[in-house]
Amino acid sequence: MRIVSESRLAAVLAGVPATPRVVVSGNFATPARALAVLDAAVAEYRLFALNAQAGLPDRPGVLLETPFVGPGMRGRAGLRYFPSRLSLVPQLLKQGLPPDVVLVHTTAPVDGVVSLGTEVNILPAAIEAVRARGGLVVAQLNPHMPFTYGDGVLPVDEIDYALEAEEPLPSPALRALGDTARIIGARVADLVADGSTLQLGIGGIPDATLAALTGHAGLAVWSEMFSDGVLTLDRAGVLDPAEPVTASFVFGSPELYKWVDRNPRVRLLRTEKTNDPAVIARQRALVSVNSALEVDLFAQANASRVRGTIYSGFGGQTDFVVGALHSPGGRAIIALPSWHPKAGVSTVVPRLTGPVTSFQHSFLVSEHGVATIWGRDADEQAQQIVDRVAHPDAREELRMRGRELGFSLGA
Repeated sequence: MRIVSESRLAAVLAGVPATPRVVVSGNFATPARALAVLDAAVAEYRLFALNAQAGLPDRPGVLLETPFVGPGMRGRAGLRYFPSRLSLVPQLLKQGLPPDVVLVHTTAPVDGVVSLGTEVNILPAAIEAVRARGGLVVAQLNPHMPFTYGDGVLPVDEIDYALEAEEPLPSPALRALGDTARIIGARVADLVADGSTLQLGIGGIPDATLAALTGHAGLAVWSEMFSDGVLTLDRAGVLDPAEPVTASFVFGSPELYKWVDRNPRVRLLRTEKTNDPAVIARQRALVSVNSALEVDLFAQANASRVRGTIYSGFGGQTDFVVGALHSPGGRAIIALPSWHPKAGVSTVVPRLTGPVTSFQHSFLVSEHGVATIWGRDADEQAQQIVDRVAHPDAREELRMRGRELGFSLGA
C-alpha cells in the first residue's frame, strides 16, 4: 500500500481504462474524499454502490449502477438497476459486472492490516474481482472509522493506493417513532420468543420492533445490517452474551460506532455468508422482520417499486425470508402500516401489479392485527389479510375484488 497525496492519486486514476466500472463503499461509509478525487480525474465512469446516500457525483459522464437503490441514486436519469438478491451480488461482480477500481473506506493501518469498519457487505468480493483482472484497490484511511472484526480485516498488501482523510462518519437522520410504528413493533415483538435469533431490515418498523424487545431474554442477532436498536438491546441485557452480533454492515449514531469499535462481540462478515439462505437456516429460531410498500391477497409483498418505478430493490429480504422459513422454529414476518398517509391509499391491494419481492411468509402484521399465513389455505390467508391487516376503509372493496380473483371471502 502506498499512501499518496490527492494530486498523485488523481494522476494514477487518470490512467485507468476508458469508462471504468468503479465499486465504492455504500450506505453511510462512502469515502467522499477519494471519490471526489476520482470524479475530478476521470471524465466518464460507471459508479456501482449499494444504498448510496446523498452526495454522489451528479454530472454527465457518471453512469450509476446498483442492485439496491438508495436516496443518492433514486430518480436519477440513466440509472441502471440490476435486480438481484443481495446474496448473489458478489457473483454479479465476479461474472457480469467486473470492476476496474474499488474505492473503500477503512481504518488507519494497525500492525499491517486495516478494517473495512462499518461496511463489509459486497466489498471483499469486489476486491477479489478487481484483483483478478488487474485493477486498482484504493482506500481512504480514516482514524474515525471503527475497527470491526470479521471478513473486513485486510492486509495492507491488498490495497494499491491510500489517501489519508480524517473526517467523522455520517449518521442517518434521527426519526421519531410514530404511534403506528410503535403499535406494529409491539405486535411483531409478541411473535418473537425468548432465545430467538433476529434479522431486521431498515426503517421505522424494525426500529420500533427492537424498542419493544427490551423485555425479552437470550436473543441473538444474525442480520444483513443493524443500527442503534441492537445497542439498546445489549444495554438492556437482552442479548445472549455467548452469541456474537453478526451482520454485514452497520450504520447509526456516533455512540453506535464507538460501541462496535474493537468490540469482540461484533462480527461483520461478507454478504455471501450473512445472506446465504442455507447459513441463515442453521441459526436457531431465526425471526426475519422486514417491511414492504404493499402486500396483496395472495400474501405477496412488494418492497422495491412504487407505481412501477424502482424505489429500492430486493436487498436481503428474499434471502432472509427463505432462510427463516427453513430455520427450526424460525419465522418470516412482513410488517407495514395499513395505509399510505401521503398517497391516501391502502397498502393492502387485491393483486400486486408489479414485481414480487417475497412471498410465503409466516405472518403479515399491521397496526390492526396479525395475519397468520404459513399453514393456512389460500382463502384463509386472504380472509385474514382483509380482516386483520387491511385498513377498515379498504376492507369492503378488498372483499369484492378478492371474490373476483376467485377467493372465497366472508363478510
